[in-house]
Amino acid sequence: MAVPKRKTSKQRKNKRRASSYRLNKTTVVECPNCHEIKMPHRICPSCGHYDGKEVMAASEEA
Repeated sequence: MAVPKRKTSKQRKNKRRASSYRLNKTTVVECPNCHEIKMPHRICPSCGHYDGKEVMAASEEA
């Protein structure tokens, strides 16, 4: 069985563990209807289209 010869330093241990702490970048796509940025597989908040069809009335800003 493999046994480490030396103790792993705190710095080396923390460097290895730090790679899982970062946040993933959010994926965004362009709406094919109005060309606004939206999240994939969701209704466009600006025009209300999804998969080429209008599924919701467009939200009007006050």
